[in-house]
Amino acid sequence: MQLRLAPLAIIAALAWPAAAPAADYTIDSKGAHASINFRIRHLGFSWLTGRFDTFTGAFSYDAKAPEASKVSVEIDTASVSSNHAERDKHLRTAEFLDVAKFPKATFVSKKVEPAGEGKAKVTGDLTLRGVTKEIVLDAEYVGGGADPWGGNRVGFAGTASLPLADFGITFDLGPASKEVELTLNIEGVENK
Repeated sequence: MQLRLAPLAIIAALAWPAAAPAADYTIDSKGAHASINFRIRHLGFSWLTGRFDTFTGAFSYDAKAPEASKVSVEIDTASVSSNHAERDKHLRTAEFLDVAKFPKATFVSKKVEPAGEGKAKVTGDLTLRGVTKEIVLDAEYVGGGADPWGGNRVGFAGTASLPLADFGITFDLGPASKEVELTLNIEGVENK
């Protein structure tokens, strides 16, 4: 259950609903309207799932020019949660996330490429365990508009599959568990 989650917020930077004007957004992690989730096969028999509870981020988005979108996310790696205290303790060790040495994971986008209606490929640098690798997130626009509190919001979802060994995670979880799948659900609140 190696977690390469920093790419999580990347998805927040692509889509192109015609109604959304160019704007900067803060990812609503405080209101729990965003999540960074992961899953990995357990012995090839089932899926083990988890999430990162603490992260921050921001993105810019222009529906008329989605390729100009940008996103950055920072994840507190110690906030990993798989709903099992002993496993979470193991995930924080040097065999996995090594949170004592690498307390943060980051994702910074470099390029957004439209990929069909409401979809995009977000390329960026994910830094995890001190290793920086370029990854690509498959992202899609979920929705956007005025919220009940007088603000504006926009949301995206995205996925990526990351080889654990790319980030120095070599703990043997079996042949079916070489990659972790990330699912990112991002809602941004427009900065005013």
